[in-house]
Amino acid sequence: MVLSPAATAPKGDFWYSNATFFIGMHLLAFYGVVVLSPWSQLSWSTFSLCLTSWQLATFGITVGYHRLWSHRSFSASLPLRIVLAGMGCLGFQGSIKWWVLRHRLHHRYTDTSSDPYNAKQGLYHSHMGWIFRKPNYPRMALVDRKDLEADPVVRLQHRYYIPLTLGLGLGAPTLIGGLWDDSLGGFIWGGIIARLLIWHCTFAINSFAHFLGEQAYSEDVTARGNMLLAVVTGGEANHNYHHAFPKDYRNGPRLLDWDPTKWLIYTLHHLTPSLVPKIHQTPESEILKARAHVLEGRADRARSKEEAEESESSALGRKGGLPRWTKKQLVQQVSSLRADSSEEKQPILLLLLEGFAVDVSAYASEHPGGVAILQEFAVSSEEEVKDATESFLELNDHGWSAREKMRGLRVARVVD
Repeated sequence: MVLSPAATAPKGDFWYSNATFFIGMHLLAFYGVVVLSPWSQLSWSTFSLCLTSWQLATFGITVGYHRLWSHRSFSASLPLRIVLAGMGCLGFQGSIKWWVLRHRLHHRYTDTSSDPYNAKQGLYHSHMGWIFRKPNYPRMALVDRKDLEADPVVRLQHRYYIPLTLGLGLGAPTLIGGLWDDSLGGFIWGGIIARLLIWHCTFAINSFAHFLGEQAYSEDVTARGNMLLAVVTGGEANHNYHHAFPKDYRNGPRLLDWDPTKWLIYTLHHLTPSLVPKIHQTPESEILKARAHVLEGRADRARSKEEAEESESSALGRKGGLPRWTKKQLVQQVSSLRADSSEEKQPILLLLLEGFAVDVSAYASEHPGGVAILQEFAVSSEEEVKDATESFLELNDHGWSAREKMRGLRVARVVD
C-alpha cells in the first residue's frame, strides 16, 4: 500500500463505547473519593497502595511500552518482558501492540494530520480529544510491526488484554486492600484513582509536553522539555530530547535531568546484564551538534531582528546591500546628517572600521568603554578621516561578540 505525502487522516466517528468508559471512570472516581472511600478517611496503607499502583503503571508504560517496545532503545530478556507487559496492563491504555503502533505513527508524522495526538489541533485534542474519535489512520499500514508480531509476550498480552488489565488493574488492588480490611478503598484508590493518574500523566506528554518547556535539541517539531512534568511522568517529559533522539534509552541525557526510567534501565543493565543485555545511547558528539544547530538558528533569528531594529534606528538606514562610499562621500554623509540633526537628537557617530562605515550613534551610550573613545575616532566633517581599526583590534581587546556587534552596525563599504 502506497500513500502520498499529502495523505490526510479523516476525522473518525464519535467513539461512544470509549467515551462512556472514559467518562464513567472519572465519575466513579469522584463518587468513590466523596462517598465510597472518602479521602478524609484515607489510611496510609491505602494511600501507599495508590502510589504503588500508579508508579508500577508508570514504569510499565515508560520502560516497557515506550522505550522497549516502541523504540527498541534497549533489549530485554523474556522474564523482564513478561513483568513489563503485566505492569503495562496497569496503565489501562490498550495492549502493547495497540499502543506502540500509534506511538510510532506519532513519531513518524509528528504535528501532521496523520499524528494521532497532533498538537497543532490544540491542547484539548492532544490531551484527550483523540480518545472520543474512532481510529482512522490511513498511514498506519506504513508503520513497522514485524518485531511486535514476532514477540510472544506481545501476542499473548494482546490476546488476553481485557481480563489481564481488569484483573491486575482493579482486581489485585481490591484484594490487597482487603489485607487491612479496606477492599473498597483498594478498589477506589489503588484501582480507579491510580488508573486516572497514569492516564493523565501519559496524556500530558502528548499535550503539555508539546506546548510548555524548552527546545534545547530540536526545533523541528513542537516537542518540549519540561522539568516539572518530568517529575510526575517518570522522566518522559524530557520530550524535546526524545523526539530528537528517539532511539536513546535516556529521555534526559544530562546528569541533572530527572529521568527515573533512565536510571532504572541503566541499573538493570549494569547490575543484571542478563535482564538488559544492551542499551542504546546517542554519542555525545551528536548531542552537541544538535544543541549547536538550535543555538545557531536562534542566533541567526536574533541577529536578523537586531539588524532590522538597528537599521530603523540608524539615521542612514540599511535597506538592501551595503553601498560603496569613498572617504570624501563618507564625510559628506556625516556633514549632511549633522546638518539635518537637531541638538535634542543623539549625536551622529560614524566610524571607519575594517574598511566599513559603522554607525554607532544609537549604540554609543551602551559602549562599555564609554562614549569618549567613540567620539575620538568618529568621522568629522572638518578633520581627516581616522581609521579606528588598529585601536579596535589591537590596542583594545575586543572579543568575538564585540566584533559581531560592529559587523551588524555597518552601513557602507568605504573604498578609495
